[in-house]
Formats: sequence, C-alpha cells, structure tokens
Amino acid sequence: MARRRQPTARQVRLGAELRKLREAAGLKGREAATLIGADSAQMSQIESGIAGVSEERLRRLAAHYACADEALIDALAGMATDRTHGWWEEYRGILPAPFLDLSELEWHATLRRDVDFLQVPGLLQTEDYARALFSFRVPALPQSELEPRVSHRTQRRVVIEGPEPIPYETVIHESALRFRVGDRPAYRAQLARVLELSEAAHVTVRVIPFDLDGFAGSSSAMVYAGGAIPQLDTVLRDAPHGTGFLDTEAQLARFRTLFRKVEKVSLSPERSRDFIHQMAKEL
Repeated sequence: MARRRQPTARQVRLGAELRKLREAAGLKGREAATLIGADSAQMSQIESGIAGVSEERLRRLAAHYACADEALIDALAGMATDRTHGWWEEYRGILPAPFLDLSELEWHATLRRDVDFLQVPGLLQTEDYARALFSFRVPALPQSELEPRVSHRTQRRVVIEGPEPIPYETVIHESALRFRVGDRPAYRAQLARVLELSEAAHVTVRVIPFDLDGFAGSSSAMVYAGGAIPQLDTVLRDAPHGTGFLDTEAQLARFRTLFRKVEKVSLSPERSRDFIHQMAKEL
C-alpha cells in the first residue's frame, strides 16, 4: 500500500466515506483492519486518504460493515479504482492543490449549481475577466504564476463546453454582473459570453436583480457539484481561512434547499437573458 505525500480532496473523501461506514457499524479502526489483514496504522492511512484501497478490500469492508447500499458501494469502488490523469495534472507543482482539487471535482461531477454575488461564476468567465481578477491580487503575482492561473481557469470550462457537458445551473446577482472587471470591451465580452452560454440546452442562467424586495440571501454563494450518487455530492465554499469542501448529509441537504430557495426568487431564464441584454445595450 503506497503512501501518498499529498492526497487529493477526492482521495480524502473516499477515506472519509469508509470511515463513516465503519463508525456506523460500531467498529474500531483496529477491528476493521484485522478484517482485511491490515493493521491500525494502515487503516488510518486508508481513511485519511494517505493510502489507497483496492476494490476487493473495499467491498470486503462494506460487507463486514453490513452496508446494503449497493449504489454507494459501487460509487466508492469507482473512486477507489479511478486512475484518471486529467488535464489539470499539468499544473501539479505549479498551482496550489485546491486549484487541482476543484478541477478534479468538476471533471467527475454529474451536475453543477453555482450561486454568485460578487463575480461572474468561474465556468462562465472569459480569459480577460479571469486575468483581471488574478492581476488585482496583493502582492501582485509574477507572470509565471499569473498565466497558469488564467489558463487553468479557462480550461475548466471543458465540463460545460466539451463534448460531454454536464447540466449547469447558476444564479447570479446583478451586482456580480455590474462590476466592470477589466476595461469596457472586456466587460462587454463577458456579458456576451454569459448570454451565449445561457442559450445552451444544458445551461440555465438566472439573475437576481437589485430591485428585488426582501432578499436577504447575500450569504448564499456556493459551488454545488453532483456526485455519482446524491450521498457523494460536494459543496465548495470560500471562507476567510480558505476554501472548504462540505459533504455531510446535513450540509448537503441544507445547500440543496438553499439553492432552490435562491433560484425561486430569481428571474426566469428568459427574463434573465432579457435583463443581461438590456445591461449590454446600456454600454
């Protein structure tokens, strides 16, 4: 069992799900370890994502844990045996790990739902918009770090623009659309891109206008990624201390409800397109 120096968020999630199953079965780590011919240290490494687990061992553990959820077991086995070396691997050692974790999460996602109040969602950003955002950082990034961030962000768009796009729903507050990130031509191009993508059958864009009465959901920003099954969905949120992945059952249920609540008060997709068209005409 080879140890990983820096497990990915996906590998950590697999280990965490196995730990949940063990704890639900009322077993100690050392007890579970003996069931697969391992020791406590090895079991701890598996459950922390530092070490991988074979499909055969995973299914043996699930059986001893009396887990009858076949869909969950199959999904976890798929994670355990996945050997995908995606496009984001070219950025390993160049960009911080959270950039790569997000790319991997998106690559394996079955759907995406975003809510944004301050910026156009990353999957909808133009190259100029992304460059302007990364260029505003203090201290300023050297070109050797700036350009990889920009190219990485534009490559992420493959999940909604590639040959097998996933369903994508986003709710964008008018404030995010009004901020002129970059110069006027770049701003105009960004609005045009949002409008263009909103016409795709798998993309739904909704806008929350400033003049909506009684809206108090400005803290509802999120990135919601669907997993192979609902139990493996993930929410990504930015906080002052950094980016965090949320995946407990209660957290997922909360954010599913929160997204639909925000969606309910937003403009329809048709009215949202008209709204953005009018913004573009005002330039």
